[in-house]
Amino acid sequence: MTDVRTVAMLTAGGLAPCLSSAVGGLIERYTEVAPDVRIIAYRNGYAGLLTGDSVEVTDEVRRAAHRLHAFGGSPIGNSRVKLTNVQDCVRRGLVQEGQDPLQVAAEQLTADGVDVLHTIGGDDTNGTAADLAAYLREHGHTLTVVGLPKTIDNDVVPIRQSLGAWTAAEQGALFARNIVAEHSSSPRMLVVHEVMGRNCGWLTAATALEHHRWVQGAEFAGWLENSPERWDVHGVYVPERPFDIAEEASRLRGLMDSADGVNLFVSEGAGVAEIVASMEQAGEDVPRDPFGHVRLDDINPGQWFAKQFAEQLGADKVLVQKSGYFARSAAPNAADLELIRRCTTYAVDAALRGESGVVGQDEERGDELRAIEFERIKGGKAFDPSVDWFAGLLRDIGQA
Repeated sequence: MTDVRTVAMLTAGGLAPCLSSAVGGLIERYTEVAPDVRIIAYRNGYAGLLTGDSVEVTDEVRRAAHRLHAFGGSPIGNSRVKLTNVQDCVRRGLVQEGQDPLQVAAEQLTADGVDVLHTIGGDDTNGTAADLAAYLREHGHTLTVVGLPKTIDNDVVPIRQSLGAWTAAEQGALFARNIVAEHSSSPRMLVVHEVMGRNCGWLTAATALEHHRWVQGAEFAGWLENSPERWDVHGVYVPERPFDIAEEASRLRGLMDSADGVNLFVSEGAGVAEIVASMEQAGEDVPRDPFGHVRLDDINPGQWFAKQFAEQLGADKVLVQKSGYFARSAAPNAADLELIRRCTTYAVDAALRGESGVVGQDEERGDELRAIEFERIKGGKAFDPSVDWFAGLLRDIGQA
Protein backbone atom coordinates (compact mmCIF):
# COMPACT_ATOMS: atom_id res chain seq x y z
CA MET A 1 0.00 0.00 0.00
CA THR A 2 1.31 3.43 -0.93
CA ASP A 3 1.58 6.20 1.65
CA VAL A 4 -1.83 7.82 1.25
CA ARG A 5 -2.66 10.51 3.77
CA THR A 6 -5.42 12.55 2.10
CA VAL A 7 -8.07 11.47 -0.39
CA ALA A 8 -10.34 13.89 -2.26
CA MET A 9 -13.47 13.15 -4.27
CA LEU A 10 -15.78 15.04 -6.57
CA THR A 11 -18.81 14.35 -8.73
CA ALA A 12 -19.25 16.17 -12.03
CA GLY A 13 -21.37 16.44 -15.15
CA GLY A 14 -25.07 15.58 -15.21
CA LEU A 15 -26.74 13.47 -12.55
CA ALA A 16 -27.05 9.69 -12.68
CA PRO A 17 -28.57 7.14 -10.27
CA CYS A 18 -25.20 6.28 -8.75
CA LEU A 19 -23.55 9.46 -7.48
CA SER A 20 -24.77 9.42 -3.87
CA SER A 21 -24.23 5.69 -3.63
CA ALA A 22 -20.72 5.87 -5.13
CA VAL A 23 -19.73 8.62 -2.69
CA GLY A 24 -21.11 6.52 0.16
CA GLY A 25 -19.33 3.41 -1.12
CA LEU A 26 -15.95 5.13 -1.31
CA ILE A 27 -16.31 6.49 2.22
CA GLU A 28 -17.37 3.07 3.54
CA ARG A 29 -14.45 1.26 1.91
CA TYR A 30 -11.82 3.73 3.13
CA THR A 31 -13.29 3.56 6.62
CA GLU A 32 -13.07 -0.22 6.46
CA VAL A 33 -9.53 -0.68 5.12
CA ALA A 34 -7.75 2.65 5.78
CA PRO A 35 -9.63 4.44 8.58
CA ASP A 36 -6.78 6.88 9.27
CA VAL A 37 -6.86 8.33 5.75
CA ARG A 38 -8.29 11.86 5.68
CA ILE A 39 -11.15 12.31 3.18
CA ILE A 40 -12.35 15.61 1.75
CA ALA A 41 -14.95 16.34 -0.91
CA TYR A 42 -14.85 19.24 -3.36
CA ARG A 43 -18.29 20.76 -3.67
CA ASN A 44 -19.93 21.15 -7.07
CA GLY A 45 -17.31 19.23 -9.03
CA TYR A 46 -14.37 21.00 -10.62
CA ALA A 47 -15.93 24.36 -9.70
CA GLY A 48 -15.26 23.55 -6.05
CA LEU A 49 -11.74 22.40 -6.81
CA LEU A 50 -10.93 25.67 -8.61
CA THR A 51 -12.33 27.81 -5.79
CA GLY A 52 -11.04 25.68 -2.92
CA ASP A 53 -14.57 24.87 -1.74
CA SER A 54 -14.16 21.56 0.09
CA VAL A 55 -15.71 19.82 3.09
CA GLU A 56 -14.21 17.32 5.52
CA VAL A 57 -15.66 13.84 5.76
CA THR A 58 -16.07 13.68 9.50
CA ASP A 59 -16.52 10.62 11.72
CA GLU A 60 -20.23 11.42 11.82
CA VAL A 61 -20.42 11.39 8.02
CA ARG A 62 -18.50 8.11 7.91
CA ARG A 63 -21.01 6.49 10.28
CA ALA A 64 -23.92 7.65 8.12
CA ALA A 65 -22.33 6.93 4.72
CA HIS A 66 -24.41 3.77 4.18
CA ARG A 67 -27.57 5.91 4.09
CA LEU A 68 -26.42 7.54 0.84
CA HIS A 69 -27.20 4.34 -1.10
CA ALA A 70 -30.92 5.10 -0.78
CA PHE A 71 -30.78 8.46 -2.56
CA GLY A 72 -30.39 9.93 -6.01
CA GLY A 73 -28.59 13.18 -6.78
CA SER A 74 -25.17 13.94 -5.35
CA PRO A 75 -24.53 14.86 -1.71
CA ILE A 76 -21.57 17.01 -2.74
CA GLY A 77 -23.05 18.74 -5.79
CA ASN A 78 -22.18 18.77 -9.49
CA SER A 79 -21.21 21.19 -12.22
CA ARG A 80 -20.10 21.07 -15.85
CA VAL A 81 -16.59 22.55 -15.89
CA LYS A 82 -13.78 21.71 -18.30
CA LEU A 83 -10.39 22.77 -16.96
CA THR A 84 -8.96 23.19 -20.45
CA ASN A 85 -11.78 25.57 -21.44
CA VAL A 86 -10.07 28.67 -20.05
CA GLN A 87 -12.55 31.17 -21.47
CA ASP A 88 -15.53 29.45 -19.85
CA CYS A 89 -13.77 29.20 -16.48
CA VAL A 90 -12.95 32.93 -16.58
CA ARG A 91 -16.50 33.83 -17.66
CA ARG A 92 -17.94 31.91 -14.72
CA GLY A 93 -15.58 33.56 -12.25
CA LEU A 94 -13.81 30.33 -11.35
CA VAL A 95 -10.37 31.72 -12.29
CA GLN A 96 -9.01 35.16 -13.01
CA GLU A 97 -8.10 36.46 -16.45
CA GLY A 98 -4.62 35.17 -17.32
CA GLN A 99 -4.80 32.15 -14.98
CA ASP A 100 -4.55 28.57 -16.23
CA PRO A 101 -7.37 26.51 -14.66
CA LEU A 102 -5.20 23.39 -14.70
CA GLN A 103 -2.54 25.23 -12.72
CA VAL A 104 -5.11 26.65 -10.29
CA ALA A 105 -6.59 23.19 -9.71
CA ALA A 106 -3.16 21.59 -9.33
CA GLU A 107 -2.09 24.19 -6.79
CA GLN A 108 -5.29 23.64 -4.80
CA LEU A 109 -4.73 19.89 -4.69
CA THR A 110 -1.14 20.48 -3.60
CA ALA A 111 -2.22 22.98 -0.92
CA ASP A 112 -4.78 20.49 0.38
CA GLY A 113 -2.14 17.73 0.47
CA VAL A 114 -4.21 15.45 -1.75
CA ASP A 115 -2.56 12.13 -2.68
CA VAL A 116 -5.60 10.51 -4.35
CA LEU A 117 -8.42 12.10 -6.33
CA HIS A 118 -11.60 10.15 -7.05
CA THR A 119 -13.70 11.54 -9.89
CA ILE A 120 -17.21 10.24 -10.45
CA GLY A 121 -18.46 11.26 -13.86
CA GLY A 122 -18.57 10.55 -17.57
CA ASP A 123 -15.78 10.60 -20.13
CA ASP A 124 -15.47 14.40 -19.96
CA THR A 125 -15.08 14.32 -16.17
CA ASN A 126 -12.52 11.55 -16.22
CA GLY A 127 -10.73 13.01 -19.23
CA THR A 128 -10.35 16.27 -17.32
CA ALA A 129 -8.97 14.30 -14.36
CA ALA A 130 -6.40 12.70 -16.67
CA ASP A 131 -5.38 16.16 -17.94
CA LEU A 132 -4.94 17.29 -14.34
CA ALA A 133 -2.84 14.26 -13.36
CA ALA A 134 -0.62 14.76 -16.43
CA TYR A 135 -0.14 18.45 -15.58
CA LEU A 136 0.92 17.57 -12.03
CA ARG A 137 3.36 14.92 -13.26
CA GLU A 138 4.94 17.44 -15.61
CA HIS A 139 5.45 19.75 -12.66
CA GLY A 140 6.95 17.18 -10.33
CA HIS A 141 3.89 16.16 -8.32
CA THR A 142 2.44 12.65 -8.10
CA LEU A 143 -1.32 12.28 -7.93
CA THR A 144 -3.22 9.01 -8.15
CA VAL A 145 -6.51 9.57 -9.96
CA VAL A 146 -9.16 6.85 -9.89
CA GLY A 147 -12.39 7.55 -11.74
CA LEU A 148 -15.78 5.87 -11.68
CA PRO A 149 -17.93 5.79 -14.87
CA LYS A 150 -21.19 7.68 -14.50
CA THR A 151 -23.39 8.06 -17.55
CA ILE A 152 -26.93 6.87 -18.06
CA ASP A 153 -26.21 6.76 -21.81
CA ASN A 154 -23.91 3.76 -21.15
CA ASP A 155 -21.61 5.11 -23.87
CA VAL A 156 -18.09 5.02 -22.40
CA VAL A 157 -15.43 3.10 -24.35
CA PRO A 158 -14.34 0.42 -23.37
CA ILE A 159 -16.62 0.02 -20.34
CA ARG A 160 -19.32 -2.64 -20.49
CA GLN A 161 -21.79 -1.04 -18.07
CA SER A 162 -21.78 2.49 -16.66
CA LEU A 163 -23.02 3.05 -13.13
CA GLY A 164 -26.67 4.05 -12.94
CA ALA A 165 -27.66 3.13 -16.50
CA TRP A 166 -29.77 0.11 -15.54
CA THR A 167 -31.71 2.23 -13.05
CA ALA A 168 -32.25 5.00 -15.59
CA ALA A 169 -33.84 2.52 -18.01
CA GLU A 170 -36.07 1.15 -15.28
CA GLN A 171 -37.15 4.62 -14.18
CA GLY A 172 -37.69 5.77 -17.77
CA ALA A 173 -40.06 2.85 -18.24
CA LEU A 174 -41.96 3.84 -15.11
CA PHE A 175 -42.24 7.38 -16.46
CA ALA A 176 -43.46 6.00 -19.80
CA ARG A 177 -46.16 3.94 -18.10
CA ASN A 178 -47.86 7.05 -16.78
CA ILE A 179 -47.28 9.16 -19.90
CA VAL A 180 -48.67 6.48 -22.21
CA ALA A 181 -51.82 6.40 -20.05
CA GLU A 182 -52.49 9.88 -21.44
CA HIS A 183 -53.65 8.23 -24.67
CA SER A 184 -57.08 7.93 -23.10
CA SER A 185 -57.37 11.72 -22.82
CA SER A 186 -57.84 12.18 -26.57
CA PRO A 187 -58.60 10.15 -29.71
CA ARG A 188 -55.83 9.66 -32.28
CA MET A 189 -53.11 10.67 -29.87
CA LEU A 190 -49.40 10.65 -30.71
CA VAL A 191 -47.19 10.23 -27.63
CA VAL A 192 -43.48 10.92 -28.08
CA HIS A 193 -41.31 9.83 -25.17
CA GLU A 194 -37.91 11.51 -25.54
CA VAL A 195 -35.15 9.61 -23.72
CA MET A 196 -31.65 10.87 -22.91
CA GLY A 197 -28.85 9.67 -25.18
CA ARG A 198 -26.84 12.18 -27.18
CA ASN A 199 -24.84 9.84 -29.40
CA CYS A 200 -25.85 6.46 -28.06
CA GLY A 201 -29.25 4.80 -28.26
CA TRP A 202 -28.67 2.22 -25.51
CA LEU A 203 -30.84 3.98 -22.92
CA THR A 204 -33.72 4.53 -25.32
CA ALA A 205 -33.59 0.90 -26.41
CA ALA A 206 -33.32 -0.41 -22.84
CA THR A 207 -36.13 1.87 -21.64
CA ALA A 208 -38.42 0.76 -24.46
CA LEU A 209 -37.63 -2.89 -23.68
CA GLU A 210 -38.42 -2.39 -19.97
CA HIS A 211 -41.77 -0.82 -20.86
CA HIS A 212 -42.57 -3.53 -23.42
CA ARG A 213 -41.80 -6.24 -20.85
CA TRP A 214 -44.16 -4.54 -18.40
CA VAL A 215 -46.91 -4.50 -21.03
CA GLN A 216 -46.35 -8.20 -21.72
CA GLY A 217 -46.65 -9.04 -18.03
CA ALA A 218 -49.53 -6.71 -17.11
CA GLU A 219 -53.06 -8.07 -16.66
CA PHE A 220 -55.15 -5.87 -18.92
CA ALA A 221 -58.93 -5.98 -18.97
CA GLY A 222 -58.78 -6.06 -22.76
CA TRP A 223 -61.62 -3.58 -22.95
CA LEU A 224 -61.44 -0.48 -25.18
CA GLU A 225 -58.44 1.64 -24.14
CA ASN A 226 -57.23 -0.89 -21.56
CA SER A 227 -55.47 -3.27 -23.93
CA PRO A 228 -51.82 -4.22 -24.44
CA GLU A 229 -51.94 -3.02 -28.06
CA ARG A 230 -52.83 0.48 -26.92
CA TRP A 231 -50.24 0.70 -24.12
CA ASP A 232 -47.28 -0.87 -25.93
CA VAL A 233 -44.30 0.66 -27.71
CA HIS A 234 -44.98 1.27 -31.41
CA GLY A 235 -41.66 2.71 -32.56
CA VAL A 236 -38.10 3.07 -31.21
CA TYR A 237 -35.66 5.52 -32.81
CA VAL A 238 -31.95 5.62 -31.96
CA PRO A 239 -29.03 7.47 -33.60
CA GLU A 240 -27.40 4.22 -34.76
CA ARG A 241 -30.35 2.95 -36.78
CA PRO A 242 -31.32 5.02 -39.83
CA PHE A 243 -34.96 5.03 -40.85
CA ASP A 244 -37.13 6.33 -43.65
CA ILE A 245 -39.68 8.84 -42.35
CA ALA A 246 -42.19 8.21 -45.13
CA GLU A 247 -41.95 4.44 -44.70
CA GLU A 248 -42.33 4.67 -40.93
CA ALA A 249 -45.21 7.12 -41.24
CA SER A 250 -47.03 4.65 -43.47
CA ARG A 251 -46.54 1.83 -40.94
CA LEU A 252 -47.56 3.99 -38.00
CA ARG A 253 -50.63 5.37 -39.81
CA GLY A 254 -52.01 1.85 -39.85
CA LEU A 255 -51.45 1.56 -36.11
CA MET A 256 -53.06 4.94 -35.50
CA ASP A 257 -56.12 3.87 -37.48
CA SER A 258 -56.46 0.55 -35.68
CA ALA A 259 -55.39 1.41 -32.12
CA ASP A 260 -56.46 5.07 -32.06
CA GLY A 261 -53.01 6.12 -30.81
CA VAL A 262 -49.26 5.68 -31.30
CA ASN A 263 -46.45 5.61 -28.68
CA LEU A 264 -42.90 6.40 -29.82
CA PHE A 265 -39.64 6.12 -27.86
CA VAL A 266 -37.09 8.55 -29.29
CA SER A 267 -33.45 9.05 -28.36
CA GLU A 268 -32.64 12.73 -27.89
CA GLY A 269 -29.71 12.19 -30.24
CA ALA A 270 -31.83 10.76 -33.06
CA GLY A 271 -32.29 13.30 -35.83
CA VAL A 272 -29.87 15.83 -34.29
CA ALA A 273 -27.64 15.96 -37.38
CA GLU A 274 -30.66 16.86 -39.51
CA ILE A 275 -31.87 19.49 -37.03
CA VAL A 276 -28.42 21.13 -36.72
CA ALA A 277 -27.96 21.16 -40.50
CA SER A 278 -31.34 22.84 -40.87
CA MET A 279 -30.48 25.49 -38.26
CA GLU A 280 -27.10 26.21 -39.81
CA GLN A 281 -28.62 26.45 -43.27
CA ALA A 282 -31.08 29.01 -41.91
CA GLY A 283 -28.19 31.00 -40.37
CA GLU A 284 -29.30 30.28 -36.80
CA ASP A 285 -26.85 29.89 -33.91
CA VAL A 286 -26.60 26.31 -32.65
CA PRO A 287 -26.53 26.42 -28.80
CA ARG A 288 -23.61 24.48 -27.30
CA ASP A 289 -22.30 23.75 -23.78
CA PRO A 290 -18.70 24.34 -22.50
CA PHE A 291 -17.65 20.97 -23.95
CA GLY A 292 -18.91 21.92 -27.42
CA HIS A 293 -21.92 19.60 -27.24
CA VAL A 294 -25.17 20.79 -28.82
CA ARG A 295 -27.65 21.80 -26.10
CA LEU A 296 -30.30 19.20 -26.80
CA ASP A 297 -32.89 20.80 -24.52
CA ASP A 298 -32.68 23.93 -26.66
CA ILE A 299 -33.08 22.27 -30.06
CA ASN A 300 -35.85 19.88 -28.90
CA PRO A 301 -35.44 16.63 -30.91
CA GLY A 302 -38.69 15.21 -29.51
CA GLN A 303 -40.66 18.13 -30.89
CA TRP A 304 -38.96 17.70 -34.24
CA PHE A 305 -40.00 14.03 -34.39
CA ALA A 306 -43.54 14.93 -33.41
CA LYS A 307 -43.71 17.51 -36.17
CA GLN A 308 -42.45 15.01 -38.77
CA PHE A 309 -45.08 12.42 -37.89
CA ALA A 310 -48.15 14.25 -36.57
CA GLU A 311 -49.66 15.35 -39.86
CA GLN A 312 -48.84 12.14 -41.71
CA LEU A 313 -50.47 10.06 -38.94
CA GLY A 314 -53.52 12.27 -38.77
CA ALA A 315 -52.96 12.84 -35.05
CA ASP A 316 -55.63 14.88 -33.27
CA LYS A 317 -53.32 15.59 -30.35
CA VAL A 318 -49.55 15.33 -29.78
CA LEU A 319 -47.85 14.90 -26.41
CA VAL A 320 -44.04 15.15 -26.15
CA GLN A 321 -42.54 14.27 -22.78
CA LYS A 322 -38.92 13.90 -21.62
CA SER A 323 -38.01 11.35 -18.94
CA GLY A 324 -34.37 12.43 -18.55
CA TYR A 325 -34.51 14.41 -15.32
CA PHE A 326 -36.94 11.94 -13.77
CA ALA A 327 -34.74 8.95 -14.62
CA ARG A 328 -31.30 10.39 -13.90
CA SER A 329 -32.22 11.65 -10.42
CA ALA A 330 -33.42 8.31 -9.04
CA ALA A 331 -31.81 6.20 -6.34
CA PRO A 332 -30.02 3.13 -7.75
CA ASN A 333 -31.82 -0.19 -8.11
CA ALA A 334 -30.48 -3.51 -6.81
CA ALA A 335 -28.45 -4.30 -9.93
CA ASP A 336 -26.74 -0.91 -9.91
CA LEU A 337 -26.12 -1.06 -6.15
CA GLU A 338 -24.20 -4.30 -6.63
CA LEU A 339 -22.17 -2.87 -9.53
CA ILE A 340 -21.45 0.30 -7.53
CA ARG A 341 -20.29 -1.79 -4.56
CA ARG A 342 -17.89 -3.79 -6.71
CA CYS A 343 -16.52 -0.70 -8.44
CA THR A 344 -16.06 1.45 -5.33
CA THR A 345 -14.33 -1.41 -3.54
CA TYR A 346 -11.95 -1.85 -6.45
CA ALA A 347 -11.45 1.93 -6.78
CA VAL A 348 -10.30 2.31 -3.18
CA ASP A 349 -8.03 -0.71 -3.35
CA ALA A 350 -6.50 0.54 -6.62
CA ALA A 351 -5.96 4.00 -5.12
CA LEU A 352 -4.14 2.55 -2.14
CA ARG A 353 -1.89 0.67 -4.59
CA GLY A 354 -1.18 3.91 -6.44
CA GLU A 355 -2.97 2.62 -9.56
CA SER A 356 -4.71 5.28 -11.68
CA GLY A 357 -7.50 4.74 -14.21
CA VAL A 358 -11.26 4.50 -14.58
CA VAL A 359 -12.76 1.49 -12.84
CA GLY A 360 -15.10 -0.62 -14.93
CA GLN A 361 -15.61 -3.87 -16.79
CA ASP A 362 -13.10 -3.70 -19.64
CA GLU A 363 -14.82 -4.97 -22.80
CA GLU A 364 -11.47 -5.30 -24.55
CA ARG A 365 -10.06 -7.49 -21.74
CA GLY A 366 -12.82 -10.04 -21.34
CA ASP A 367 -15.00 -7.75 -19.15
CA GLU A 368 -12.39 -7.85 -16.40
CA LEU A 369 -13.06 -5.33 -13.62
CA ARG A 370 -9.98 -3.14 -13.55
CA ALA A 371 -8.62 0.42 -13.51
CA ILE A 372 -8.74 1.13 -17.24
CA GLU A 373 -6.01 3.40 -18.57
CA PHE A 374 -7.20 6.99 -19.06
CA GLU A 375 -5.89 7.16 -22.61
CA ARG A 376 -8.29 4.35 -23.56
CA ILE A 377 -11.36 6.09 -22.14
CA LYS A 378 -13.55 7.74 -24.76
CA GLY A 379 -17.14 8.87 -24.95
CA GLY A 380 -19.65 8.28 -27.70
CA LYS A 381 -19.63 4.48 -27.69
CA ALA A 382 -22.27 3.48 -30.19
CA PHE A 383 -25.13 1.18 -29.31
CA ASP A 384 -25.27 -1.97 -31.43
CA PRO A 385 -28.87 -2.18 -32.70
CA SER A 386 -28.28 -5.73 -33.92
CA VAL A 387 -28.02 -7.17 -30.38
CA ASP A 388 -30.54 -9.95 -29.82
CA TRP A 389 -32.63 -8.22 -27.17
CA PHE A 390 -33.19 -5.10 -29.27
CA ALA A 391 -33.75 -6.99 -32.51
CA GLY A 392 -36.33 -9.07 -30.63
CA LEU A 393 -38.08 -5.96 -29.37
CA LEU A 394 -38.32 -4.53 -32.90
CA ARG A 395 -39.77 -7.81 -34.17
CA ASP A 396 -42.34 -7.82 -31.36
CA ILE A 397 -43.59 -4.35 -32.20
CA GLY A 398 -43.48 -4.81 -35.99
CA GLN A 399 -40.61 -2.42 -36.66
CA ALA A 400 -37.98 -4.96 -37.73
